[in-house]
Amino acid sequence: MLGENHSLVHEFPEMKDKIAELVKTDDGFAADMKTYDNLDKEIRKLELKDSPIDDGSMHQLKHDRSVLKDALHARLTG
Repeated sequence: MLGENHSLVHEFPEMKDKIAELVKTDDGFAADMKTYDNLDKEIRKLELKDSPIDDGSMHQLKHDRSVLKDALHARLTG
């Protein structure tokens, strides 16, 4: 779905307390989460504007978001 929110708290609501804890106590996690959230916002903005970039670039943005989400999830569950 275009413009769908993929923020970390939205994706993993059952882990919102752990996310908040790591943001406060782990600078690396906080920085990676900020990067993830900024990437998600950029993708949503582009989708709502009918993707004014080429498909390859949009695919790369979504791939980068997915890789970062997997890494953040691993840190949440590890």
